[in-house]
Amino acid sequence: MGGLFSLWRQRVADNARRAVDAYQEELLEYRNLAVMPRVRSEMLDFAVFLRQRTVDLAADSAPFHVQDLDLMAAMGRQRGEKGLTLTAQRQVLLVHTRLTLREVYEAAGPNDIAATMHTLAWLAPAGLAAQGAYTRGWIEGQRRALATVAQVRLLTVMLLAGDDSATDLARGLHMPVPDHVVATVVRVAGGSPGPDQAARDEFAGALLKTHWMPLSWLEPHEVVALIPSSPGGRQPAVERGLALARDVASMTGRPCAAGTAPGRVRAFGDAVALARQVSEVAPVRAVPSHAYTVTDVFAELGAARLAEVGQWLQVVAAQLDAGPDLVATLDTYYQHDMNRLDTAAALCIHPRTLDYRLTRVRDLTGLEPGSTRGVRVLSTAVARILAG
Repeated sequence: MGGLFSLWRQRVADNARRAVDAYQEELLEYRNLAVMPRVRSEMLDFAVFLRQRTVDLAADSAPFHVQDLDLMAAMGRQRGEKGLTLTAQRQVLLVHTRLTLREVYEAAGPNDIAATMHTLAWLAPAGLAAQGAYTRGWIEGQRRALATVAQVRLLTVMLLAGDDSATDLARGLHMPVPDHVVATVVRVAGGSPGPDQAARDEFAGALLKTHWMPLSWLEPHEVVALIPSSPGGRQPAVERGLALARDVASMTGRPCAAGTAPGRVRAFGDAVALARQVSEVAPVRAVPSHAYTVTDVFAELGAARLAEVGQWLQVVAAQLDAGPDLVATLDTYYQHDMNRLDTAAALCIHPRTLDYRLTRVRDLTGLEPGSTRGVRVLSTAVARILAG
């Protein structure tokens, strides 16, 4: 196996320089860092070290030593302290992996098939160990550099991506990573631009004092939370989602809607995607009264995905605009399970006034509000109107 490793070892310095050039060319954050000669020199020294150790240990089928991994962690920690983002951290590991495989291929000759297969088999566990050490160091650097709100936001992003390294960050925050969650997306109504990042961080910090859980407020009109739950008992987590939505509405002074969906570890991102869809069709309210699930809004979700159905419901909605307070009346009527007395009391009107309004709905739309067909169509139309 000498040919491959001999040539690979001879090219260590050249490969290191090519790697640093690749980092600068492909990664904007590294390009900005490498502008400083001292930093570029450190990057080059680390690239040489990493390649030299890789060749030597691969030839002997030996794992990285503890001292090697400590040095990799120290470099990751340095990058984390300098504010290297999660995206850049992932990209640099990907670029390094690609370049390492390329270096093996370029050093391999026609008689190095066995040596190449041996090296590839060694690279899998050794590479994962090296990446794990670098990432743990990067996380430690992030903890030193970032405020608590930013650390929790980073943790949430990592969990949504199914990043196993998230557990290290969670441990530092004393925030256990659950196996099951109720993913919750709180949609904040209102026009652009919405709260800026500084305001969102301030709001998120206040939320975390009450709701200590993975939580992110990256987008101006959307709060994402992963609320721990148990597979057979999600209702307490759903109720926590409603409490979160009410706090967001109170802080922003804007109506909100909360969408929820169950999720399990390494699939949190899918759960959030579904919760987001639910939140987009759920009614927004100044004081949220419900954290919605797919079961609550499956008709609205279907209507949102079929343009023809959506257009038809818009016609029904336009008909309701012709009467006094008909949308609010129907909304309250369905919230109170079509109980006349409870609905009238909630609206502060006489039951006969309620009857008049329901009759007006029937006259305008041709649908009896209390009939099966009327409930299906009118409740969906009202929900779409209130979703904004």
